[in-house]
Amino acid sequence: MKKLFAVTTFALMGLALNVQAAESLKILTWKGYAPQELVEKFEKETGMKVELTFTNNEEMIAKLRATRGAGFDLAQPSQDRISSVQAEYKIYQPMDYNKIKSDQIIASMLEAVKKNTKVGEDSYGVPFCYGTSGLIVNTKLAPEAKDYSALLDEKYSGRISYRLKRPTLIGLAFASGDDPFAKYSDPTAYKALMDSVAEKMIAAKPYVKNYWSNGDALLEMVRSGEVSVAMGWDNGGWKLHGENPDIDFVAPKSGALGWIDTFAIPAKAKNVDGAYQWINFMLRPENAAVFSNTEKYATASKDAGQYLDAEVRDNISRSFTAADIDNIKWYPPVGAEIEQMEGKILDMVKAAN
Repeated sequence: MKKLFAVTTFALMGLALNVQAAESLKILTWKGYAPQELVEKFEKETGMKVELTFTNNEEMIAKLRATRGAGFDLAQPSQDRISSVQAEYKIYQPMDYNKIKSDQIIASMLEAVKKNTKVGEDSYGVPFCYGTSGLIVNTKLAPEAKDYSALLDEKYSGRISYRLKRPTLIGLAFASGDDPFAKYSDPTAYKALMDSVAEKMIAAKPYVKNYWSNGDALLEMVRSGEVSVAMGWDNGGWKLHGENPDIDFVAPKSGALGWIDTFAIPAKAKNVDGAYQWINFMLRPENAAVFSNTEKYATASKDAGQYLDAEVRDNISRSFTAADIDNIKWYPPVGAEIEQMEGKILDMVKAAN
């Protein structure tokens, strides 16, 4: 009888430990991506205890590589940092999209993430939030600046600024009517395209006031009127618009360039059901709006607009129609050969007279 009691006791203890483990949800994420208000709301709704570890893409990969995908139930890598890492290290598990409330998500964004996180037959991500780069324009001084080609336009001579970085090359390639991302798999064709972009940039160097490297310095130049056409991030343009309604972020006709941060489930996650619950919870429109209102990043939640603060909602709707959002060019994974090629081309532009 004592033996039976002992076995039963140990069984119950094991069950209790499993329940306790299931009540913990360990998330590896960026600072600000899990507002305390939402953590408390989720814990109240589900009875789980949320444990947050703040990190960035590089540390996220390192932590999950070190444990082969153990130690966390959910991670939030950028979409272009998933497929190559997964192919080499197997640190994530395939996403079961049947457990995702897809009707809550902007459809074009979900499809882009599925495509860009695909390894073999499986995809590994769900979109959470996004940001873009495009044009920051003083619309009073440069009313016709609608695409990246304005960065090469003599009519804005002395009032143009952009970074000598890969987004400029890519944006100008799209503005020329080509698709640089489609050429990633063909380095020869990609180099030919980027060489042609570089030639145009070199020819237009006399029109450029400077190549900015500090975001705050760029905003000051636009603020002061020194620069009226620049390539920059949406948040910067919106900040200036709050100060001067003539200045705004403009989504280029050929498509803003966009990054997406995602949800991905580590290979050895213990609380997988909890991870799916958190994903669906965070993409619930009213919850997604809490995040966007706090951090000022746009959300992948399709119907969050009705819950956004007026300023945040107006910024997004003013710069992006639904068609503009569907036209965003989402960064796919990029290989080292392509990055090295771009670096040499940008050095050539910088050195040219």
